[in-house]
Amino acid sequence: METLTEHDLSITVIVTDRDSLENQLNAAVSAVRERAIGEWRRGIVVTRHGASEFTVALSDSVPFGLTQESHAW
Repeated sequence: METLTEHDLSITVIVTDRDSLENQLNAAVSAVRERAIGEWRRGIVVTRHGASEFTVALSDSVPFGLTQESHAW
């Protein structure tokens, strides 16, 4: 996992095997959720960029308290 920015938290998850997919995504969502709870205004979007690459980020287009999935491939 990699934090890309400090102000708008965005974490890129690149998985190398199916077994670690769920654990890595859950860890990224938990980290972003902590930031969302601190500001109470944005939700979380999980974007799949390919078979093994995902981005977990705060989004103004997702209501607070929700997590949405998106596909960009």
